[in-house]
Amino acid sequence: METESEPYVRLATLRQLHQVVAELNTARSLADTLQTVADGVVNGLGYELACVNLVRPDGDLVVAAFAGNPAAEALITGRVGSRDAWERRLAMGEAWGALRFISYTEGWVLDDDDVPQWYTEGPEPRFEDEWHPADRLFAPMYATGAAGGELLGVISVDRPRNGRRPGAWGREALQMYAFQAAIAISNARLRANMQRALVRLEREQQALRASEESFRQAFEYAPSGMAIAEMGGDQHGRLLRTNDALCRLLGRPASAMRRYSFSDLVHPEDIGTLLRTSAEGGRAELRLARRDGTYVWVSLRNSVVADAADGPRFLLTHVEDIEERKRRELQLAHRASHDSLTGLPNSAELRARLSSRLCRRPHAGRPSAVDSLDAAYEHGYDFGHASLQHDEGFDHHVHTIAPEEGEVDDGTKGLAVLFCDLDGFKSINDRFGHHTGDAVLIEVARRLTSGVRDGDTVARLGGDEFVVLADRLGRADAQDLAVRLRNAIIPPIRVDGRAVRVGASFGIGWAHCGMSADEVLHSADQRMYVEKRSRAKQQRRAG
Repeated sequence: METESEPYVRLATLRQLHQVVAELNTARSLADTLQTVADGVVNGLGYELACVNLVRPDGDLVVAAFAGNPAAEALITGRVGSRDAWERRLAMGEAWGALRFISYTEGWVLDDDDVPQWYTEGPEPRFEDEWHPADRLFAPMYATGAAGGELLGVISVDRPRNGRRPGAWGREALQMYAFQAAIAISNARLRANMQRALVRLEREQQALRASEESFRQAFEYAPSGMAIAEMGGDQHGRLLRTNDALCRLLGRPASAMRRYSFSDLVHPEDIGTLLRTSAEGGRAELRLARRDGTYVWVSLRNSVVADAADGPRFLLTHVEDIEERKRRELQLAHRASHDSLTGLPNSAELRARLSSRLCRRPHAGRPSAVDSLDAAYEHGYDFGHASLQHDEGFDHHVHTIAPEEGEVDDGTKGLAVLFCDLDGFKSINDRFGHHTGDAVLIEVARRLTSGVRDGDTVARLGGDEFVVLADRLGRADAQDLAVRLRNAIIPPIRVDGRAVRVGASFGIGWAHCGMSADEVLHSADQRMYVEKRSRAKQQRRAG
């Protein structure tokens, strides 16, 4: 393969050997590894043809990879040679280190054995070390790298590009490459268990094709969405295949779906739900993004399937459109917690929101848990050398407190509860009927909602009574808010071409821990009646 007096030729060969060995170590599967072995011989070691014969579980050798000649590859790939025939070849070959060479002058006795091979013809050699087309050179691959180990396979090579039998350096390079190939094949076989897969594939080939076709039809023509995704590895969750029903549901073509995983399509608020249910048997109800940017509620149900070789496992996901059911559920939940006329939170929802802020333990002037921690840190308290005593006053609840009574605003911010009762509403109902009264209530609800901040709550208790929950307000802030809301209600409301007016009385109460929601609302209600009685009837109607 080279003139041994030329060191730079050896260095070039060594570089090529290093490159093909590096490619061996990056192959992802046994099939990739075997083909990389064959390609490496052709691309890196100077041979025109290379064949990898792999030992099967039954001991025979199968042609698992071929490089250099597509016609020969199509002829012998997948064919099997008996172990006895291979043992005879390796035993009769001339030992070139770990390699075995059979000259064309002796190889004729092997023409009738069952080892797959390609046949070439050529003239007699003109000189002693010229390669003859019928020469055979084998590089056995052992699990331990030595001849005493388990035989993994045999690399067959033919047609050195320089036309000569390899010298000592070329033989050493092929032997080193066979050693590295044996290591790569051993690792790949452990990962993919290819030998068992090949046996099973041969035994169940027909059944597998029928099963695949049955699955394909069930998958493609299922009335609901179906997807197959990778499971494990760097590409875990990537969609490999989707059926037409899922593509139509999300408004995306199948080619585009292969660029995504479900985690790319799920609503940001539902990503945690998806991750918790991505294993076998997992179920989840979440939202997936359509192509137009909208989201659709779906039910995901996962199952794990393995390929016929018991190799990589995949996640099969059934996707059912539950948008209509979710819409009904949300409507029912909304109706249960909201006023049917105005759409505002109802009395039950108001009490639930208010109660979530309160505990039954009064504040009693003691700092909250967060305040206590902040103060401890400010004074350099070392939590690593002391234990916190858990008692009734030290928990992780920040107490809701109210501004102090008095003319001077002390700067305390609290949860203000504004109880609103409409003035003059009954007369509108009596004079113009409930239709007009309902229209007035709807408009008042709109004006109240427009007059508060995002995050504040406007609720309807019933009749003409409304409540506003506004957090982080001082006393002056709450009074200003009541004035603004009263002024927003005063302007005439037009109903069926008729202008009607109502006024409003506001009572401001304050929520703080130690009170129940009913006690807070009762306090605000009482203050509203005090405010209403303090104003003349004409003033109340004028707002």
